[in-house]
Amino acid sequence: MSTAPSSRSAQASTARRRAVIDALRRGAVPETGLDLLATGLGRFETALDDELNAVASGASVFKAVRGEYGSGKTFFTRWLGERAKRLGFAVAEVQISETETPLHRLESVYRRLTERLSTASFPPSALRPVVDAWFYALEEDALAAGAREEDLADEVEILLAARLAEVSRHAPSFATALRGYRSALAAGDEATAAAVLAWLGGQPHVAAAARRSAGVRGDLDHFGALGFLQGLLTVLRDSGHRGLFMVLDEVETLQRVRSDARDKALNALRQLIDEVHSGRFPGLYLVITGTPAFYDGRQGVQRLAPLAQRLATDFTTDPRFDNPRAVQLRLPGFTQESLIELGGSIRDLYMAGATAPDRIAALASDAYIAELAGAVGGALGGKTGVAPRLFLKKLVGDVLDRIDQFEDFDPRRHYQLTIINSEMTDVERNLTVAVSADDIALDV
Repeated sequence: MSTAPSSRSAQASTARRRAVIDALRRGAVPETGLDLLATGLGRFETALDDELNAVASGASVFKAVRGEYGSGKTFFTRWLGERAKRLGFAVAEVQISETETPLHRLESVYRRLTERLSTASFPPSALRPVVDAWFYALEEDALAAGAREEDLADEVEILLAARLAEVSRHAPSFATALRGYRSALAAGDEATAAAVLAWLGGQPHVAAAARRSAGVRGDLDHFGALGFLQGLLTVLRDSGHRGLFMVLDEVETLQRVRSDARDKALNALRQLIDEVHSGRFPGLYLVITGTPAFYDGRQGVQRLAPLAQRLATDFTTDPRFDNPRAVQLRLPGFTQESLIELGGSIRDLYMAGATAPDRIAALASDAYIAELAGAVGGALGGKTGVAPRLFLKKLVGDVLDRIDQFEDFDPRRHYQLTIINSEMTDVERNLTVAVSADDIALDV
C-alpha cells in the first residue's frame, strides 16, 4: 500500500481531519468524520441506505447490532448516523445506564433523546431550533394557503391541531405544551418558554408556575414517552427533516441490573420494537447495540421469549453471507489485516495535514504499522478484535505526533510500547497479559 495520502484523506477539511485525529489521540470514537475511517463496512451500505430511504418516505425500521467489546459498535452506529444526517435525518445517541437512563423507564430514554438530539445544522440539544422551525413552517403553510397576517395566529393553531391530531389521541399534553411555548414567546416571557420547552423535552421538576401557564400537569411518565416520541417525529418531519435516527447504545448493561428491573427493561424493549413494526412511528430508524452474550445468553434477550423471537437471526453460516437486511447485524470485529488497513488510513489522514508528511511516510510505513498493531494485540492477550482503540491512540499520540514534531525521532529506535493499567478499559484490562502488576512494556 502506498504511503501517499489517499484522495479521501487529502480532500477532507482541516476541521474534520482535526476532529477525527484529536478524538483518536484521546482514545475516543470520533463524533464526526467517520466516513474517513470506514473499513470493511462497504458490504452494509446498500441495504442500510435502502432502509434509510424507506424511513425517509414514511416507513420505520428497527435494527439490532451485535459485536464483542472493541468490535466497533459505537463506530458503526455513528458512521450510519452520519449517513442518515447527510440524508436530512435528525440523530440522537442514548447510552443505556442502570442509574442514569434505565430502559424500563422510557421517560428517561426520551429525555436523553431530546438532550442528545442533533441535526446537520445544530448540535445537541437541537430541540428548540427544531420546534422553532416547525412553527415557522406552520406559518409559511398558513400564508401559502391564503391566511392574512391578522389571522395568522388562529390559522397556525388550526394547522397545529390538524398535524398533531393522531399524536393527541395518545399524548394530548404534547400539543398543549407546544401551544404554551408559543404563547410564552408571544408574550415575551422567555423564562416560561424555556421551562415549558424543557417539560416538552421530558425534563422533571419544571416549575409549577410554568406548567400551569402552559396547561400541563406533573412529569412525563413511561407511557406518555411513547406519545411524545410520536409527536417529536411529527415535528421533525414538518420542520423539514426526513426522519430520526436513534441509537440505544450499550443495551447489554441490562444483564447487570436487578432481575425485576431487567425483566421490565426487556419487556419495554419488546414493546418498543412492536410499536416500531406496527407503524406508530413513521420516520424512525431505531438501532440498539449489544454483545453476543446479551442476545444469546440467559440473562439477556433469551430471558423473554417474545423478545428472543423478534430478534432471532441465523448466524450459523459463514459471516461473509450474513444478511444485512436482517433484524440483527453481526460485526465480526477487527482482524490483524483490517487493523493494519485502518492504521494506514489514519496515517494517510494525519499526513494530509502534517508539518512533515514525508518523514511520516518514511518512518510510519506499512511495515511499521503492522508491527505496532501486532504488539498492541499481543499486549491484549492476542485479542486483536478489541485492540483498535488502544492501537489508534498509540499510533496517533505516541508515534505520528512525535514524528511530525521531532526531526530526529525514529519510532523503531526511540519508542517502546507501554500500556499503563489506568489507560485501559475493564475489558482491555481483563485481557491483558501483564509483565508486571502495573504495566506492559514491549519492544516494537
